[in-house]
Amino acid sequence: MEATASSKFSDVDEYGFKRGDKFDYKFYGKFMDGYLKILTRRRIKWENLLQQNPDFRMISPKLKRYIRKGIPGPYRADVWMKISGADEAKQRNPNLYHSLLNIEHFNKEICDSISIDLPRTFPDNIHFDAKKERLFNILCAYAHHNRDVGYCQGLNYIAGLLLIVTDDEEKSFWLLKHIVENIVPQYHSHNMANLLRDLAVFRELVIRRVPAVNRHVEDMNLPYAVIASKWFICIFAEVLPVETVLRIWDCVFAEGYKIVFRAALAMFITHKNDILRCDDIAALATMFRDHMIQDNIVTDCHSFVEAMFSLRLKRNEVESLRKIAVLNGN
Repeated sequence: MEATASSKFSDVDEYGFKRGDKFDYKFYGKFMDGYLKILTRRRIKWENLLQQNPDFRMISPKLKRYIRKGIPGPYRADVWMKISGADEAKQRNPNLYHSLLNIEHFNKEICDSISIDLPRTFPDNIHFDAKKERLFNILCAYAHHNRDVGYCQGLNYIAGLLLIVTDDEEKSFWLLKHIVENIVPQYHSHNMANLLRDLAVFRELVIRRVPAVNRHVEDMNLPYAVIASKWFICIFAEVLPVETVLRIWDCVFAEGYKIVFRAALAMFITHKNDILRCDDIAALATMFRDHMIQDNIVTDCHSFVEAMFSLRLKRNEVESLRKIAVLNGN
């Protein structure tokens, strides 16, 4: 749906991303009428919270509740740094990022791979060309720092979105380091061992919660790796609408890897009927690749996050399934 003269929203969002041809301005207008009021209330509450406790380290039940309801944009970068522990890690090694930038000879093959991916990173963002040199610095520095990972496609989207949010190379580097090493370790290594394990875990979680959907997907012979690899590798960056991704990331930095499973499960559960209506593999693949990732369900980030937390999911269930997946060779 194209922007019209009557729409109060432009065809570019607040982060610089062009809205797609099928963007539903009418639905978005109705959603934002309510969401803007929520954002205003949340910002006032966050201002009071930060005045009372500007240097929080421990995540109290109150802070967790606030984070789940969304961190206001102006505070997001600094709050992410604090709640993730990235700020504390940076303080322990304050010169790390700049020392990595000063290394004269990066691995040429890795830097060439990064250079190839730069034009592919958010080409629909009108401001991102100006950030690509900074993104190159972040990715090369991290590749040199973590030789086991080096560079993996998908890291460009994570680092790129971190850069959009923080507008700071060093913060983006430390947040990227935290994601790759602490949130989703060995998702981006050469054998992607933990990614394959967690896709098997995700399948089992789907079987337990929406068995009809799993049967339908498997009857169509559409592998979970095709459906969800990018969800997990990119933690939904370059998958879902940006504001929805950032609301997910607010929770990821506070609560860790379990949020990735919550978001993936919510994708299946909130789209259950749409999935079941697909009558062949082409329709099902299109549903996962195109429709599900830009429809009104995921555009309404507030309701989607609420759907994520309406699910019963305990860390010990995920950990138990991870052990089973490893024993089964995943």
